[in-house]
Amino acid sequence: MTGSRSLSDAREVFRGKKCLVLGGLGFIGSNLAIRLVSLGADVVICDSMIDDYGGNLFNIEPVKDKVKINISDVRDMSSMQYIVRNMDYIFNLAGQVSHIESMRDPFTDLEINVRAQLSIMEACRRFNPETRVIFASTRQIYGKADKLPVDENTLLRPMDVNGVNKMAGEWYHILYNNVYGIRTCSLRLTNTYGPRQLIKHNLQGFVGVFIRQAILGEEIKLFGGGGQKRDFTYVEDVVDAFLLTASSDCAAGSIFNLGGIKPYSLNEFTKILLDVAGGGKSVEIPFPEERQRIDIGDAYSDYGRIREALGWEPKVDLREGLATTVTYYRENLKYYLPKEMAPSKL
Repeated sequence: MTGSRSLSDAREVFRGKKCLVLGGLGFIGSNLAIRLVSLGADVVICDSMIDDYGGNLFNIEPVKDKVKINISDVRDMSSMQYIVRNMDYIFNLAGQVSHIESMRDPFTDLEINVRAQLSIMEACRRFNPETRVIFASTRQIYGKADKLPVDENTLLRPMDVNGVNKMAGEWYHILYNNVYGIRTCSLRLTNTYGPRQLIKHNLQGFVGVFIRQAILGEEIKLFGGGGQKRDFTYVEDVVDAFLLTASSDCAAGSIFNLGGIKPYSLNEFTKILLDVAGGGKSVEIPFPEERQRIDIGDAYSDYGRIREALGWEPKVDLREGLATTVTYYRENLKYYLPKEMAPSKL
């Protein structure tokens, strides 16, 4: 673990430092911004606030008077050239993350997840080459793996447009580290869940959908029987990983998997969720055709590389994390669902 830091060192690392969180009004970005404020950082949030992408001003309610907010799109090259200047750390969580939408509208996904990512790195090269950049990638780029758990040496063969584009965006970051010396690192996330997650529609993965349905007492639909295995990472564990990689010299140029404590079938995940939610039910149904085409079957990650290099490993048990998440939404549901979904029924 040479050159790495423990989380206990983070207060000294980030105090007084200028930190830019791209996508900072979204799920992971807002949780990261809140933690950075608690560590004494000078935080700037940049978010496009595109309605379906997860940006939500309520997400930063605890620190709304302690951060600067720039409403801007990462596709705007001029904005990126301005906003990256003088930043000590850049946490890049800006992206289009819906797999289904990437297949329906591949060119928008290409613009956000590839061209805009290249623009960000060019802006850093020209105006702030001393910064550190941590990129939010995804386990989805592995596609349907030959063996599990996947490690960072597993062949990349994404199953959808989003996976291809996220793979390209990741490698632009690594390329600019290797060629231009801009210290970058990529974290391949897997089924992150927790407070502040987008739950109002069905376009950004099943976890948020299931959580919403459990809270509202709706029937959860398990495609293909629910036997598919996944791992799940609580958002605060993910925030820990961003802080560790940003503050560790040995992380520069690296790619790390994150992962959960252990894999669960979707049936197992749903049973735990319904139990902590205090009711509800699930039903097994056949796969819709558009989802079947891009389904990857079982998928979970080996996070041994980041554990060895930086000492990171997931700490929050699934039941504990889901209980905290359900409680958060029950207390704040009106900020996460449109009125027509009738949160007043609770």
